[in-house]
Amino acid sequence: MDAIAQVRSFNRTVTQQIGALADQFLGRDRTLGASRLLFEIGRDGIEVRQLRARLSLDSGYTSRLLRTLEAEGLIRTVASSPDARVHLVHLTKAGRRELTVLNRRSDKAAASLLGRLSEAQRASLVTAMHAVERLLLASAVQLHVADPGSRAARYCIGCYFQELAERFEGGFDPARSIPAAAEALRPPHGFLIVATLKGEPVGCGALKCHAGYGEIKRMWVAPSSRGLGIGKRILLRLEELARRRRLPLLRLETNKALTEAHALYRSSGYREVSPFNDEPYAHHWFEKALRPAQRSSRAGLS
Repeated sequence: MDAIAQVRSFNRTVTQQIGALADQFLGRDRTLGASRLLFEIGRDGIEVRQLRARLSLDSGYTSRLLRTLEAEGLIRTVASSPDARVHLVHLTKAGRRELTVLNRRSDKAAASLLGRLSEAQRASLVTAMHAVERLLLASAVQLHVADPGSRAARYCIGCYFQELAERFEGGFDPARSIPAAAEALRPPHGFLIVATLKGEPVGCGALKCHAGYGEIKRMWVAPSSRGLGIGKRILLRLEELARRRRLPLLRLETNKALTEAHALYRSSGYREVSPFNDEPYAHHWFEKALRPAQRSSRAGLS
């Protein structure tokens, strides 16, 4: 309860300090919500569905804010030419000018907040803000079982292959590696976990179910999201799924270049063993015995 009280107190202080309760955010004639949309749209524009996902807004509220900004002449929304169902939102010339004003005033407000503190306090606040931001991002990551053929899954696996090709001596050819075909990663044969942050895929991991053991495959986290504990969470979810399939053992192999993966597996209770397959890109083989699931609930499979 002390932790909950601290979170609520922190939220109240922050909303007051940043002006979230004011009708005229940063002295402009609109709320924080509408201004936040302008910041997120930016000079490059964005898909409306991406905008909703990034800010965790429902479609009705987003539409109302966008209509308000359109009425001000700050944005324009158009259908994408390849797919009329996809709508893109861009800043108008007036919108770009307004974004410049908002950025200037936001910098001034931040400088004013820091200016009221001593040098030591400023350093402490900035360090604490960085830590809080990272932890809030970590808490915003969502994991779900995805179809291997989905856009998010194909994106993650494509990035995974690309990174292996860049980091392995001599590159990486998926055709030479032990396969993990899409059908093998669909229930009941297996599972593919995708991690998302602000509506975008940032990591993945897979479980292939064999007779008597499970096989961990396709573990990857986007470089921009590393350090948030995503890999650990994916691995724990895969272990949970393996337990619910009553698999007593998990196996995996990895390349010598993936030192971060070695550390993750060792810290998660995996022990290095003798080679158990002929994966051409592997230098290390790991196993972990699993305790049976404590309950039969199917929560976490969606």
